[in-house]
Amino acid sequence: MIRTFDELKECQEKCAAAFREKITGENGKRAIVLCGGTGCLSSNSEEIRKKFEVLVFENDLSEKISVNQVGCFGFCSQGPFVKIFPEDTLYRLVTIEDVDEIFQSDILKGEVVERLLYVDPHTGETVKKQDDINFYKKQHRVALEQCGQIDPENILEALGTGAFAGLAKALQMDRKDVIDTILTSGLRGRGGAGFPTGKKWQFAYQQPEGAKFVVCNGDEGDPGAFMDRSILEGNPLEVIEGMMIAGYAIGAQNGYFYVRAEYPVAVHRLRMGIRQAEEIGLLGDHILGTDFSFRCHVRLGAGAFVCGEETALLASIEGRRGMPRTRPPFPAVEGLWHKPTIVNNVETLSLVPSILRDGAETFASIGTEGSKGTKVFALGGKINNVGLVEVPMGTTLRELIYDIGGGIPDGKKFKAIQTGGPSGGCLTERDLDAEIDFDTLRERGSMMGSGGAIVMDEDNCMVDVAKFYMDFICDESCGKCTQCRIGTRRLLEYLEKICNGQGTMQDLDEMQDLASVIQVGALCALGQTAANPVLSTLSNFYDEYVTHIKDKKCPAKVCKNLMEYKIDPDLCRGCSACARQCPADAIHGEIRSPFEIDPAACIKCGTCISVCKFGAIYKD
Repeated sequence: MIRTFDELKECQEKCAAAFREKITGENGKRAIVLCGGTGCLSSNSEEIRKKFEVLVFENDLSEKISVNQVGCFGFCSQGPFVKIFPEDTLYRLVTIEDVDEIFQSDILKGEVVERLLYVDPHTGETVKKQDDINFYKKQHRVALEQCGQIDPENILEALGTGAFAGLAKALQMDRKDVIDTILTSGLRGRGGAGFPTGKKWQFAYQQPEGAKFVVCNGDEGDPGAFMDRSILEGNPLEVIEGMMIAGYAIGAQNGYFYVRAEYPVAVHRLRMGIRQAEEIGLLGDHILGTDFSFRCHVRLGAGAFVCGEETALLASIEGRRGMPRTRPPFPAVEGLWHKPTIVNNVETLSLVPSILRDGAETFASIGTEGSKGTKVFALGGKINNVGLVEVPMGTTLRELIYDIGGGIPDGKKFKAIQTGGPSGGCLTERDLDAEIDFDTLRERGSMMGSGGAIVMDEDNCMVDVAKFYMDFICDESCGKCTQCRIGTRRLLEYLEKICNGQGTMQDLDEMQDLASVIQVGALCALGQTAANPVLSTLSNFYDEYVTHIKDKKCPAKVCKNLMEYKIDPDLCRGCSACARQCPADAIHGEIRSPFEIDPAACIKCGTCISVCKFGAIYKD
């Protein structure tokens, strides 16, 4: 049990020495660590770990080799990862079949398996160490600093890398001084609109003494977003510590983690972190010998997008249907069970310990004038380096997409990037040199949101993209207000009409008017931003809408009712592969003569294109 500040410091020093020995080999042992994020687990990372453990046991090397899993390495398109310490060798795209070779060559003989190293696409050279890969070079990791480094299920490794040092410092400060530190740091909420975190805490602090609550919003519902999940999976104690600091600052004794049940790995590790902190006395009564007592609770969400809105989230925790309510009163004044409550998302709370530990000035020195610190993005879509990245505020979209993301696959042309999920908007080529911060993105018609960043290339139809997001929004609307419940459904109907070749120019004017009504009339922030995908695509890709309506063509050849599959007779060899694979029997012809596609029978599934070896089939 850790009962005092001195005992915590002594424990941290011992754990730091043990962790240092693990990665430097000072203890005479080598360490095999594997990515234990959801993405790699779905690609057999757990089975790979077990096979390494079996080989270590069979070769009687348990005293010389350790095997464990860590959090997400971030470079998802190259996983699963295996890293060997102390050499710091990083193997990527590892399969179960590769384990024997790694063990025999590297572990037993000390010979690196070259074919499993990352290959720099520009130089063609292999890269042995993680920090030498371009994907990581321009990142500045704060929230993700220990993800991919420590075992998230071992509190001793977390303590060895500074866990609870920020809490210890906070507990020796006046509560108001803790809030002033957060204010000085310039930290803004990483979950959406970017409200200053310190101000939110200040509002709750100023309420009369009594029951207060801290709530962590882990209901990450944006399509393609996995930032919060990865932080909880990779370093749950960092978020727990951030919640405890917030609790001390406002005078709360209980905190609730609201995490969607679709994140079983994150939930498991979060609960384990809470239990381990309780077992050693860092959660519970009179923490570190002070008057501060705090307990953490976990509540599972059913996956409703609207429960990302704080008042809907609070209703769900209370056991009611997750639906927003009017504000004021704001949750900081009247929140959970009508008591003062601050709601911060996972990433926001994960940054708090480093601010207390390293100082507000250190955090404030990163980023731009109005947006301090770093931001985690889930970079996905048409991008070579899919994964989780953390960059300083002020990094340009060009750096994010091309330097870190590695550019667009197959030499395709960049078209747009959707930031902020369904509530955000599309940014185009003219925005590539814009700095990423809260205010710049908002000025350009998008928003930071929680950090989803979906890249699109020339093969994406922007009308179809708007339809995709609007379909999602319609499904996720709670239905409480007319503007969102009916307005978004009408927008979806307009988009479907246009994609089917039945749209009119009047539809575009009516969509613009309806979107404006939804913006000003919807009850909650999610409803008010629901029309953003339509507004941003209309603003940036108006000509594409016009082509759909006037020419009855989809320039990207995505909308099925506006294009046909055809066979080029000069390229067709008459092999009949397409006809044999066509599920609709829409392709006919004679062997060794050009085949033809019956447009009336074709269901436009694309099977013919995928099986044609001569590139004879195309979309028109």
